[in-house]
Amino acid sequence: MKNTINYGGILRHGIPEFRLEKNILDKTIEAILSIGIKVKYNMELGKNISLEELQKEYDAVFLGFGANIPTKMNVEGENLEGVYGGNSLLETGIHPSYKGKKVAVIGGGNVAMDCSRTIKKLGAEAVYVIYRRSEKQMPAEAKEIEDAKKEGIEFLFQNNIVKILGKNKVEKIECIKTKLIKKEGETREVPVNIENSNYEIDMDIVVMAVGSMPEKSLLNKLGLELNKWGYISIDDNYMTSKENVYAGGDISGSKATVAWAAKTGRDAAYKIIDRLT
Repeated sequence: MKNTINYGGILRHGIPEFRLEKNILDKTIEAILSIGIKVKYNMELGKNISLEELQKEYDAVFLGFGANIPTKMNVEGENLEGVYGGNSLLETGIHPSYKGKKVAVIGGGNVAMDCSRTIKKLGAEAVYVIYRRSEKQMPAEAKEIEDAKKEGIEFLFQNNIVKILGKNKVEKIECIKTKLIKKEGETREVPVNIENSNYEIDMDIVVMAVGSMPEKSLLNKLGLELNKWGYISIDDNYMTSKENVYAGGDISGSKATVAWAAKTGRDAAYKIIDRLT
């Protein structure tokens, strides 16, 4: 499988082995390539090839390079030593030592589950998942939540981190309890901080798994219209603001799961076929 060792993007470099065995990924990629897909190597959009060049060479272009720059919460102390982005830890596989450490993972999605379980397996003394909403509102898959619980991950639901404390590195975190209220015009209950419910927890490492954004420097080079959240804007046919340039998956702001990204790629392919035939 040496021909496919670097294929797979976030599937290979961002999802832990215990969730997706690499031999399964290799076989899937091999099956896709076997139908005649051509791959051009050592090409990076915005660096050694431009969108304009692709438009001249092909009848349609699909952008699916994802959004994997960790989002920050902009809380005090976020720049202290010991604060990491969840996506970066998973993608690079470069971790600090967790031996005997207490780790807080902030967020409620699959990235938070993957981070917390990975960190626990790497020897952390205690891992806390801190989520400002209730368990039933967590976007993570139910199975992933249950597996995390079985592996000793502690969940602090309806809690929000408001400050990271320490002189040079993380020493404590300050949290506040939340309540869920229904606001006018909102279909989902919204978490609101409960006044004077602040408390502190001793902590060694904080991992932010509260979402991710596209790489701005690359987006700026593409000259495409973006939506108000900073993702590539697409219409009902997955077409961007440029003719015959399509996008899907995380880069277009869809549900941030591999399954959903694959679905948008498939649906966009059908739209492209309809337009070109």
